[in-house]
Amino acid sequence: MLVLATMAAVTAGAAEYTLHTFKKLALTDQFWCEGAHFGDFNRDGKMDVVAGPFIYPGPDFKSRGEYRPADKTSKIKKADGTEVIIPGYKGALGNENDYSDNFLTYTWDFNGDGWMDIICYPWPGKECYWYENPKGAAGHWPKHKVMDVLDNESPMFGDINGDGKPEIVANSGGYLGYLTFNWQDPRQPGTFHPISPKGKWHKYTHGIGFGDLNGDGRADLLEQNGWWEQPQSLAGDPVWTFHAFPFAPGPGAAQMYAYDFNGDGLNDVLTCLDPHKYGLAWYEQYREGGEIKFKQHLIMNKEPKDNKYGVKFSQPHAIELVDMDRDGVLDVLVGKRFWAHGPKGDVEPDAPAVLYWFRTARDAGKNVDFIPYLIDDNSGVGTQVTFGDLNGDQWPEVIVGNKKGAFVFLHEVKKVSQAEWAAAQPKPLAAP
Repeated sequence: MLVLATMAAVTAGAAEYTLHTFKKLALTDQFWCEGAHFGDFNRDGKMDVVAGPFIYPGPDFKSRGEYRPADKTSKIKKADGTEVIIPGYKGALGNENDYSDNFLTYTWDFNGDGWMDIICYPWPGKECYWYENPKGAAGHWPKHKVMDVLDNESPMFGDINGDGKPEIVANSGGYLGYLTFNWQDPRQPGTFHPISPKGKWHKYTHGIGFGDLNGDGRADLLEQNGWWEQPQSLAGDPVWTFHAFPFAPGPGAAQMYAYDFNGDGLNDVLTCLDPHKYGLAWYEQYREGGEIKFKQHLIMNKEPKDNKYGVKFSQPHAIELVDMDRDGVLDVLVGKRFWAHGPKGDVEPDAPAVLYWFRTARDAGKNVDFIPYLIDDNSGVGTQVTFGDLNGDQWPEVIVGNKKGAFVFLHEVKKVSQAEWAAAQPKPLAAP
């Protein structure tokens, strides 16, 4: 079913105005994953979507096939007291304490054979596997263990050590660190490199990320209580230097990013304050006596008045940075995770499961406004939200998997008049 998003987002160019809308594709109403991704798995030139154990071939994503066993089932008690077994888990039916075995999903050609493979982060504290594309052969894909214990609820996938290849940035066994893949023989497990002393980081730790905060060209590791400075040499797995700062003390954050939001040449930090309650903030980096410091700027919190435009939603458990309007500045993609702990486990569990992008708008004084545009109000995010160009038009689409199902939001644009553009703009709250 195709549904046109009810609220448009727009950006203005120098001499023309562009209207952004999103067309919603519901891939399934069953709960198979908290994170989905994409890739041209069959090499037909069209992007496909992977959500849970299924691949949905593009460009219409109407059919699906298993790449690994779809053996997740749930026992549902009906109104008459009888019980039935269903595949997956549709959150609205009940059985609220069930969870998926797929927290996050990424794609990469791990063995370099030209066919896109899949890596699944199943459950915090469990083994992690990548699945080898069989080059069109029938049957489930061969799986290869990456690591024995992958901790954290938002492990990242990206290049933290500067070798041009992705690593898993996470914690494991009480240590913060990153895993390097065995690129000489990727079917063998990788190697986890601790960057911290052993601490209290555990499988359900919230908040991790990476990026260059001190401008030395090396990515640092971000966590809820500060950042760890990458040394000049990684030989021998040295302990990185810790710089304390309360980005999200207490309950923790979700994904964390280093990015220069105000364009002053210094990377700032963005994350949520509590993935199961409220809060989204960016931390402006400034220097004082050569020391790196941060100033918090709330984007939204638990009251509508905390956001310039009155936007408020809970459980921002998945965040991405994406240049949604192609103006060269990264914007924020975020939403409400639906029923993270069932219908009573978190604040406002039955509020609309919204999905937003916040346009990063800079002014000449290095100030930043994050202008909210609603993509959808009945999907939200999981522990991951993904963007990518699925149809080749160079505009980013959005992919979501959670307890409401799995969804693709196709990005559509059209040129409009200045009046149409102005009418579609979110309006700031009236000054008190």
